[in-house]
Amino acid sequence: MGPDLAATARFILETQHPSGAIPWFHGGIIDPWDHVEAAMGLASAGHLEAAHAAYAWLQSEQGPEGGWYVAYDEHGVTDTSRIETNFVAYIAVGIWHAHLIQKDLDRLRRYWPMVEKAIDFVIDCQGPLGQIYWAKDSSQGIRKDALITGCSSIFKSLACALSIADALGEAKPEWHHARGSLQSALLHHPEAFDCTWESKARFSMDWFYPILAGVITGPEANARIEARWHEFVVQDLGCRCVNDEPWVTVAETCELVMSLAAMGDLKRATQLFSWIQQFREVDGSYWTGYVFRDDAIWPEEKTTWTAGAVLLASDMLSKRSPGHTLFHWQD
Repeated sequence: MGPDLAATARFILETQHPSGAIPWFHGGIIDPWDHVEAAMGLASAGHLEAAHAAYAWLQSEQGPEGGWYVAYDEHGVTDTSRIETNFVAYIAVGIWHAHLIQKDLDRLRRYWPMVEKAIDFVIDCQGPLGQIYWAKDSSQGIRKDALITGCSSIFKSLACALSIADALGEAKPEWHHARGSLQSALLHHPEAFDCTWESKARFSMDWFYPILAGVITGPEANARIEARWHEFVVQDLGCRCVNDEPWVTVAETCELVMSLAAMGDLKRATQLFSWIQQFREVDGSYWTGYVFRDDAIWPEEKTTWTAGAVLLASDMLSKRSPGHTLFHWQD
């Protein structure tokens, strides 16, 4: 790994709390999904003990139902309003990623109770069409609507959870069934999503996340990318967050890089990755986004989860760690 990426990993390490928790930035919140993304970036860069400290922190904070609230700080929970299902499920991706790199069955067994409780919580939030409802509200209960991006992320999480179960000899037929039903919802039941709010189709993640997560593969994935490429990709800059705003974001660009790499389109993946280097600072951090209409960095934040996405995308392109196979499509 070159010095630039080593510096990006150091940026995350220097932001990580002694407890293992990884906030967005110094003084920022900790949310479970972005915490895992940053930890995965560390693991891909060879900092496995720091990644395991991050996962141990999550294990210590897991609630009795198996979930995590949406926001924490170094002292504990700061937002108890809801538990989001895709946040909860993502721990399985982080744990399986670490195992791909380290092949440590003893550690995998220690994490198993956490993963099992998390995935069972998520499956308990599955709707009749196979969709996973997006959140459990602390006052209203399960919020009965679903997100394409969130459910795609959960689909990948279920694949990783099943890989963990297989490695440990644990039979989980109900997880297999839930994952199949979720894929059916994503492919065949658009009416299951965005029922109570405006469609999220303007967000680039709704476009590429089903590909990154392996919901859509093969020629269908290529057709999906081509259909909206010019809506979201800005030449020499990166991927827009939404198609109607002049704002490119580094994390979404990196996730699109990984989606393209999963498809075997390494030429465009490498080109996109090269564009975001203009948003890198000398300490290895990356700005979250850039408003090209105003030639302005916005927000003025350099986030650990953005750095994590950079490290994961670079690993998928360079194959520097065994974890580079994480987002390869799985049956």
